Amino acid sequence: MTFTDLLERLPGLNSLPSLGTLFAEINADVGNSDIVFLLVLACLMLTIHGVAVLVIAGIFHWVDNKLENKQVYGANFLSYFIAILLIVGIHLLEIIAWAYICIGLQVFPTNLQTLYFAGEMYTTVGFGDYTLVERWKIIPIIISFSGIFAVSLSGAALYTMMGALLGKPQNPKSGSGF
Repeated sequence: MTFTDLLERLPGLNSLPSLGTLFAEINADVGNSDIVFLLVLACLMLTIHGVAVLVIAGIFHWVDNKLENKQVYGANFLSYFIAILLIVGIHLLEIIAWAYICIGLQVFPTNLQTLYFAGEMYTTVGFGDYTLVERWKIIPIIISFSGIFAVSLSGAALYTMMGALLGKPQNPKSGSGF
């Protein structure tokens, strides 16, 4: 059995919509201005997150270089711990920002339910059982993508900071030059 034979056995393959049709259906559900607004907010939040993480990593590396020959024991680990706390704080602020956005859009009737929803979508836990109206079914996807990318940025920065902390040379050609 070949791959094309397997594809021919899929019942819905012949009725796949074009990308234009798919996006038109999404816009009809959500509304063009709402989805653009949410995407712009997600991009803005990721930009701010990236800049904040770069600033934290830059300050860490500056402190690490200053303390490198001073033989101040434990200071580098303390600065790394502070960097971790700051990055976690940024993530918590982003969850709260998504909650406020959802409160403003009146996605859920209660503020607490909205906060739980934003936190679960941002962290992609998906534990709760939330029923969304049709026009807001795109929100979990947007919040989840922003959370995934923000955590990836943070992880890359923390990885380079840990490498500097442990004294491992960083490969400048790897693209991880925070």
